[in-house]
Amino acid sequence: MSRSVLYTSSPLLASKTPVWRSKFIVAGFALIFAALAARAAYIQIYANDFFQRQGEVRFTRTLALPANRGRILDRNGLILASSVPASSIWAIPEDVDATPAQLAKLARLLEMPLAELKKKLNDDRNFVWIKRQLEEPVARKIHELDIPGIYQRREYKRKYPEGETSAHVVGFTNVEDIGQEGIELAFEKELAGKAGTRRVIKDRLGRVVEGIGEQVPPVEGRDIQLSIDSKVQFVAYQKLRDAVMARKARAGSVVVLDTITGEVLALANYPSYVPDRRQNLTGEQLRNRALTDTFEPGSTMKPITVAMALEAGRVKPQTLISTSPGRYSIGGFTISDTHNYGTLSVEGVIQKSSNVGALKIAQKMTPHEMWDTYVALGYGQKPKIQFPGAVSGRLRPWKTWRPVEQATMAYGYGLSASLFQMAHSYTAFAHDGEIIPVTMLKSREPAVGVKVFSAENAHAIRRMLQMAAAPGGTGPLAQTVGYSVGGKSGTAHKQVGKGYASNKYRAWFTGMAPIESPRIIVAVMIDEPGDGKYFGGIAAAPVFSEVVQQTLRMMGVQPDISVKPEIITQMVEESF
Repeated sequence: MSRSVLYTSSPLLASKTPVWRSKFIVAGFALIFAALAARAAYIQIYANDFFQRQGEVRFTRTLALPANRGRILDRNGLILASSVPASSIWAIPEDVDATPAQLAKLARLLEMPLAELKKKLNDDRNFVWIKRQLEEPVARKIHELDIPGIYQRREYKRKYPEGETSAHVVGFTNVEDIGQEGIELAFEKELAGKAGTRRVIKDRLGRVVEGIGEQVPPVEGRDIQLSIDSKVQFVAYQKLRDAVMARKARAGSVVVLDTITGEVLALANYPSYVPDRRQNLTGEQLRNRALTDTFEPGSTMKPITVAMALEAGRVKPQTLISTSPGRYSIGGFTISDTHNYGTLSVEGVIQKSSNVGALKIAQKMTPHEMWDTYVALGYGQKPKIQFPGAVSGRLRPWKTWRPVEQATMAYGYGLSASLFQMAHSYTAFAHDGEIIPVTMLKSREPAVGVKVFSAENAHAIRRMLQMAAAPGGTGPLAQTVGYSVGGKSGTAHKQVGKGYASNKYRAWFTGMAPIESPRIIVAVMIDEPGDGKYFGGIAAAPVFSEVVQQTLRMMGVQPDISVKPEIITQMVEESF
């Protein structure tokens, strides 16, 4: 039988409780509610911005709206680089739910080993890039697999229609579409444009739930039109490649300049690479040798030495210079010619490429006079061209020159320059004594130059260059059909450590055409010919001839000499 309890008669209720205790409890509850109200007011009114930002961090995102990268065009509007749509594959690994067969098919479509795909999916449970910038047909097939946790992002991929022919000009971008080499790097700001923005709310899987705020549209990248003529570029690259392979050489470069506007019509190097397929790319392929490699120019500097002396009034074209007995001793060194040419006129010094004659002409000038002219022609200075990687070469201060060094500089030893600098310096001969600025961008106006030599002396040098490239000179293989040419060959031992290699050479030829009113300058360099034919007049001059012939024809320049069939049978002479 249960026992009943009479609560009303409980001793606890009969006891008297102090009034202050109940008031204390009520006051305590009141303070708690006041604190909660104050906290709510603080969060919703005073600290609203902070907590709003915290909420946005967790749920809202600012999406970048990529700007379409500008195109790179040649002077005639032909596309050298453009962007095409592409898809990148990414995943949330913890959400990936695929059968072994689906994973195997995905790996095949991505052209990656299945083990590599599985490793990527195990690297990070929240997010991982699987493969960037896939072709659209492949992306569609991946989408059809309908694998949970595998997603796609729309991007742009750079395409280079001219491939390896113009690779060293246009350069390339990385996977983020940022320029890394060439024009892509030099004009990154203009080509890239400015990305837009869009504010959205995303769910845990990264899916857009709602758009919020105003959308800022992207500013598309600007097209860049180059001075390069893709047809001339193709010819230059093709003839250079053929010569490097025929001569069993290590590498080569060609530069073609417009003598009126200063535009670079072609800049080619071999070996090259395909800009949008860069797997296993080596430094040998990547180097833009025409701008980055410097060398001692050798005999191509002799016309500059003679031009200095003409301008200073120390010699005239017919001044006689004794070169007997074909060698000259100075400062404990003996400088030699390939033959004993006896007494030569100044013109003959260039025609026969006499080292002894060149140094004797240089001795008629002071080191300061020579140094001033070298600097005026751009030697020892970084070329002022809109292109990355161009080097300055080496030209020591004139006060440090010893007599033997002044002598060797007369025929191209003791200073260094790039092939591009050499071609640029010859604009002073082609443009009536003015060295003109060069540009990689299309120009419609004649260039305004800086006077270095008088027009009369520049014309005299052109006559000497014509003699040097004619039968009896060192570069008759530079002759072309229908056009008069002039130029100077050069051959130099390559530096190895502190000395010179006895069996490694660089050969080059720099010249212009038509000779009376030059329209183009072409400079050719062949690095380490391996077939024993290493003289510039043999290894480089034929490339000059072919490039000049086809370039002038494509430019619509009228032939200036009648076409006469002839066969050059004489031996080519050359001097280091």
